[in-house]
Amino acid sequence: MRMKMFAALVFGAAVAAGAAAAQPAPYNETGVTMGHWHLISKDVEANKKLFLAMGAKMYMPGGAPLMAFPGVYINLILGMEKGDGGTVGSVVNHVGFIVDDVQKRTAEWKAKGVTVLPGGNGRLDQAFVVTPDGVRMEILEDKTQTMAIRHEHVHLSLPESDIPKAQAWYAKTFGGKTGTRNNAPVVNLPGAQIRFARADSKQAPTRGRVLDHIGFDVKDHPAFVRKLQADGIKLDDMPRTNPNGNTIVYITDPWGTRIEIVQRAPLGQQVTSAQ
Repeated sequence: MRMKMFAALVFGAAVAAGAAAAQPAPYNETGVTMGHWHLISKDVEANKKLFLAMGAKMYMPGGAPLMAFPGVYINLILGMEKGDGGTVGSVVNHVGFIVDDVQKRTAEWKAKGVTVLPGGNGRLDQAFVVTPDGVRMEILEDKTQTMAIRHEHVHLSLPESDIPKAQAWYAKTFGGKTGTRNNAPVVNLPGAQIRFARADSKQAPTRGRVLDHIGFDVKDHPAFVRKLQADGIKLDDMPRTNPNGNTIVYITDPWGTRIEIVQRAPLGQQVTSAQ
């Protein structure tokens, strides 16, 4: 009996630890944290294999695969929609992770079949991975972090004159803190830094691309929707609860980034790739 009780306690602790590792960063004062990227995968199994090799945990809320990294969830399926076009050329030019050691982690990924592209100008603290359907991911390094990998940024490409407006919009809408990185403007949010780069021409909206939208999790969905409406932000649809138990609504930023606002239901237990 004691052995059974001990085994149950160990199992429960392992489940709790796995769930904790999959949680988003703590909410900011506005009740917002980074939530997810939503992909319309052309090859779901290839994307699952890629993200698992990079260290994701997998869940199956509602029967659909969800890949979890510290700071972000990645949905791989969007109904029956078929994504057309990678991130380059859209408002969301790329997304990014940060690892404790770029060379070590990318060597591990390569051993598992991941194609890794080198950093720019011979940099050893930077690399790139592109999903089979064209989502470009920048990999950067922070040797002081204690985890192998975490979500770091979403990089928007905008006309230069719009960048100050976009920085102000993201800071106001989501309670972010403005700042700079390498002399470029950013907005810091729990779990993500929104970065802005100059585009020589207007970029395509994200909707219908492989990376269809990004999402933020909120603590109080009705209150946040009221805030959006008070700020004059138009809802793309009406708030609703989806089959997974998430309360959701969509908005689109003034530059074409589709954004989902989510009050998230529990994910359930982590599953293995064999399932």
